[in-house]
Amino acid sequence: MKKAICVILSALLSAGIFSSCSLSESGVLENSFGGGVFEKETIRILSGSENKELSDIIAECSKKTDVGIEMTYKGSVDIMNELKSGAADYDAVWPASSIWLSLGDDKHIIKHDMSISSSPVVFGIKKSLAESLGFTSGKVSVNDILGAINSGNLSFCMTSATQSNSGASAYIGFLYALTGKTSALTSADLDSPQLKEKVSSLFSGIDRSSGSSDWLKDMFLAGNYDAMVNYESLIIAANRELVSQGKEPLYAVYPYDGLTVADSPLAYLDHGDKDKETAFLAVQQYLLSNDAQEKIRQTGRRTGITRDYSQYGEIFNSEWGIDTEKILSPITMPSEETLMKAMNLYQTAFRKPSLNIYCLDFSGSMKGEGNRQLTEAMAQILLPENAEKNLLQASENEVNIVVTFDGDVRNIYTVEAVGNLPLLYEDIAAEEPGGGTDMYTAALEGIKYAAGSYYIDEYCPAVIIMSDGASKTDRRDDFMEEYKACGYDIPVFSIMFGDADDSQLNELAELTNARVFDGRSDLIGAFRSVKGYN
Repeated sequence: MKKAICVILSALLSAGIFSSCSLSESGVLENSFGGGVFEKETIRILSGSENKELSDIIAECSKKTDVGIEMTYKGSVDIMNELKSGAADYDAVWPASSIWLSLGDDKHIIKHDMSISSSPVVFGIKKSLAESLGFTSGKVSVNDILGAINSGNLSFCMTSATQSNSGASAYIGFLYALTGKTSALTSADLDSPQLKEKVSSLFSGIDRSSGSSDWLKDMFLAGNYDAMVNYESLIIAANRELVSQGKEPLYAVYPYDGLTVADSPLAYLDHGDKDKETAFLAVQQYLLSNDAQEKIRQTGRRTGITRDYSQYGEIFNSEWGIDTEKILSPITMPSEETLMKAMNLYQTAFRKPSLNIYCLDFSGSMKGEGNRQLTEAMAQILLPENAEKNLLQASENEVNIVVTFDGDVRNIYTVEAVGNLPLLYEDIAAEEPGGGTDMYTAALEGIKYAAGSYYIDEYCPAVIIMSDGASKTDRRDDFMEEYKACGYDIPVFSIMFGDADDSQLNELAELTNARVFDGRSDLIGAFRSVKGYN
């Protein structure tokens, strides 16, 4: 395929489509007059968040080819859904794995897909802990990791399997390992009660979840956790930061019976614009050039140009468990039917249950459009037909707590049974806005209520604040004091819309190792995003 692209580009050059152009020694398309080849052409790329690590290389690619490159970062399921709808707003797609191209390309618009780099999905475990577990010598299986979790010696952070490729890839690897399958996983394999018990036990070791691989790395660095499941390249990036701070690095563990590899395909989306296609091919060729591939290797990603990483010892550091000589034998992804069944089972039965504390603003400023948007956003998660579309269904043991507030707490609603979620939606829809705004009291009351009613360690807890304005009652210091006293790692996420005060929301996010989502242009989309984080 790579040769085919080169043949196409050579033909275009010969035909004069790239007039006054030449190939440099690094294989980059250059204009012999010193100007740009595609000065007025821009391609819009829909990408996984892990490619944020390549921002400097992408900027250099734009400069070298004179093609404008606009990157939009979304989760894997959002990328799949965009493709299913035709992805009219994008010219190219760059997910972490080819599986999302296969699942999403219902319109058959994908062309010229080629892998830019690859990275195994691994466990990064604090080195001293990995040594004590016996994971730094010999092979390690998924069952070995499960044993460490069941004995209480290991916990970890991971992205959501239904929102991020690193989580999805790891999860599928776990399924293969825990079923003992060497041939393709089937739908019937997923019906085993023993499998459910094993996978649920494995996921009971999750401390924190995330909807983004890149943010998972940042969250890990800001917190105090044992381990994370992530791309080898992001484990390397995390270790660089940990070492620079004088902290203990992570040790990469490659489960031999459930290994998956992200192949990072860059593909063109054919909407019939030949100029876009020509510009895309130039961008793709640059990223596959010797020069760009060398820079990509410097970020800790593997490339197809070389298998000899001996000169990159400071990057692919064997002291961190990074093993480039290990023969990678990744599992084969199952059929689309089996994969989607697995994703639905993860969301509804296998994952560690969420404990959601929604703090919903019903102050006077929410009247009209604000209230309508909030109600529509809650419908995406509480009404089963909407939640299923985005793989955001409630699990069978999930707890949903809703705290409605204005200048004080209005009501606290609790639903444990999945079948009662539509009734919870009706209660929310019946609330009428009015009064002031005090999100601090609402968040504290929600946390206290949850901690007094449930054993927090059995859940992935999160507070999700939806507000259009600053808290009129300044209880910031009280919140921080009482939050620290509670002793729980409960992130406080926020969705900002209207005239929300991002300084207050960002303070809460920083304190609790969470993040703020901007819902001012797409409140429902922001709400779907935040749900991928617990």
